[in-house]
Amino acid sequence: MCGIVGFVGIDKASSVLLEGLSKLEYRGYDSAGVAVIDKDHINVIKCKGRLANLEKKLESHPLNGCVGIGHTRWATHGEPSDINAHPHSNADGTISVVHNGIIENYVELRNELKAKGYKFVSETDTEVIPQLIDYFYDGDLVDAVMKAASKLQGSYAIGVICSKEPGKLVAARKDSPLVVGVGKGEYFIASDIPALLNHTRDVYFLNDNEFVVMDNSGVKILDENKKEIKRDIYHVTWNANAAEKGGYDHFMAKEIHEQPKAIKDTMTSRIMKGKPVTLDNISLTKEQIDNIDKIYIVACGTAYHAGVVGKYAIEKLARIPVEVDVASEFRYREPIINKKTLMIIISQSGETADTLAALREAKAKGARVIAVTNVVGSTVSRETDDVLYTWAGPEIAVASTKAYVTQLIVMYTLALFFAQNKGTLSDSEIENLKAEMLTLPEKAEQVLENEDVVKDFASKNYAESDMFYIGRGLDYAVAMEGSLKLKEVSYIHSEAYAGGELKHGPIALIEKGTVVIAGATQQKLVEKMISNIKEVTTRGAKVLAFALEGSKEVKDVVDSVIYVPKVIDVFAPVLSVIPLQLLAYYMAIKKGCDVDKPRNLAKSVTVE
Repeated sequence: MCGIVGFVGIDKASSVLLEGLSKLEYRGYDSAGVAVIDKDHINVIKCKGRLANLEKKLESHPLNGCVGIGHTRWATHGEPSDINAHPHSNADGTISVVHNGIIENYVELRNELKAKGYKFVSETDTEVIPQLIDYFYDGDLVDAVMKAASKLQGSYAIGVICSKEPGKLVAARKDSPLVVGVGKGEYFIASDIPALLNHTRDVYFLNDNEFVVMDNSGVKILDENKKEIKRDIYHVTWNANAAEKGGYDHFMAKEIHEQPKAIKDTMTSRIMKGKPVTLDNISLTKEQIDNIDKIYIVACGTAYHAGVVGKYAIEKLARIPVEVDVASEFRYREPIINKKTLMIIISQSGETADTLAALREAKAKGARVIAVTNVVGSTVSRETDDVLYTWAGPEIAVASTKAYVTQLIVMYTLALFFAQNKGTLSDSEIENLKAEMLTLPEKAEQVLENEDVVKDFASKNYAESDMFYIGRGLDYAVAMEGSLKLKEVSYIHSEAYAGGELKHGPIALIEKGTVVIAGATQQKLVEKMISNIKEVTTRGAKVLAFALEGSKEVKDVVDSVIYVPKVIDVFAPVLSVIPLQLLAYYMAIKKGCDVDKPRNLAKSVTVE
């Protein structure tokens, strides 16, 4: 979720780049840098931390030149540092690149380039790009960028400059956003519109596998065969605040709609057809996995709910006993931990105080710890034995949405990895499950295309003071997360219960008009869930159900039903949680709540 800015014009490039990057700070970042062509060489200045650090460096080392690229980095490969910050360059500094996305085959490319004598200085996947362009460069930067792009697997938006062609900027896009701005005698690239609005409101939107070439004479958009593409200019009418949110009214809405991409990114290089499931650089052997006698999943809030899904998945697929614990309770109950224990810590921020305390206790007792976090360089990622990143990009809204679904993807990846090594599933079963996982981004898009039922239900029920969520199996785990979201952003009191527990007390709260949200995506439990739904409807409850497409029997017993695409039961939470996030969002909007900054809450809980 990096910020990219590029400029060709007559003004001082460094000032334009800094201003543009400042408009992209909302995207989150941990380092920043610029590269500017000055006559026949490229000057690069970059540093860890905020843009203010970069600005100070530029004050003491001003850059001349009217062509340049800039970047704010959200670390994925390699910790936040001056060296890992963008832009990255080839060995002689004649080519510089900024990059947003993930290069899946960077290890393979890195090894190939090393064999040809290339040396690398950073830990990033990005550094292979300028080296690869250097390898192909023969006097034509556009040709070299196209050849390099043909070798890249994964997602990228890149901006490239070369001191041997000093008036030119080349850019390319695949699965990562990139827009082109057209001003009066000046031209821009950016990863998002806000970076351009002080200079122009006329933009081109790039499609995948398209290239841009800009110099003082203008802009050309090319396809992979160097054929020029003619495209109409789009005139931006949003204000800057709306543009930061991508046209959405709130960051929460934007982040809910970013989930298909976040799901895809988190599977990148880990889940691939015909290849073993991989855990990045984590080395867990079959013998080590066989030696695990128990797994603890420890987390707080939304991350805890992801852990509940993880328990179901790991026990079902890998047959390893799993306990899920709230981090604030875990260390005070004197848990049984030894060298055969594996702990999985889940924390969006990587700074959650209670989760860190549990991590430290487990390590002190000899357990191996794997962290699941969204923030490279966070305390959790530094103190753990191993780390798996959820490549969700920064989450601005306090209530977590895309971080949750990416945590689910990591849980499924771990479950499949354990099953693969333990032999609890056959190769064909694992391939079928991987194939199903790879459909989740597209199916999540389908869910988001059908918001009307949610909006309608919210508009009729936002004035309620109490609501209940029920489910069985994984639907109960999703019910807990849906209930939490509603509490967080709408301030409506809600509780989640296992469907089978209704008659053990909670049903006493059901009366005429009580709103109940019921999950019915688990095929083996649908009939039992329908019985639970009837228990509340006969007492006057209004029921909104979420079910898989084709579950007609559910529609007959509820007031409204939200259907999600058919999927194997174990993966249903990725899709079924989306309508519940939207429900919480629309209920809060109708009530006039501050959706992105709910009262009394903080994004990262750094105290016990």
